[in-house]
Amino acid sequence: MQNFDLDRLFQKDALIPVIIQDAACKDVLMLGFTNKEAVELTLKTGTAWFWSRSRQKLWNKGGTSGNFLHVERVVTDCDTDTLLYLCRPDGPTCHTGARSCFFHEIPMNREENVP
Repeated sequence: MQNFDLDRLFQKDALIPVIIQDAACKDVLMLGFTNKEAVELTLKTGTAWFWSRSRQKLWNKGGTSGNFLHVERVVTDCDTDTLLYLCRPDGPTCHTGARSCFFHEIPMNREENVP
C-alpha cells in the first residue's frame, strides 16, 4: 500500500469492514470493523487491529488470548470501502476457540420454480 491515502477508505463512513483470511489456505476466519487509527496500527505493527463496536475502543486481536493475526497483505476492494487482511493466525481466531468465526451453517430450503 505504498503511497496509498488511507483517507480514501473512510470517505463514506468512519468504520469499514475488514475480512480476515488465512494467507496459506485462504479460509475466511472472521469479519471485523476498523477505523483509520486501527489500520495505521495494523500497518505499523504487522498484527491486526480493529475497532470494537460493542466496547467502543481499539483492540489488537490476540492481545489478551495470544492468538495474534500476523498480517501479510492488506488489499482493498474495488469500491475502496472494505479491506481484506491475509493473515497467519497464531491459534484459533474465534473467541469461542474455533479456528474460524464462521461455523454455524444455516440450511437451505430451496423450492423449485421460485424466481
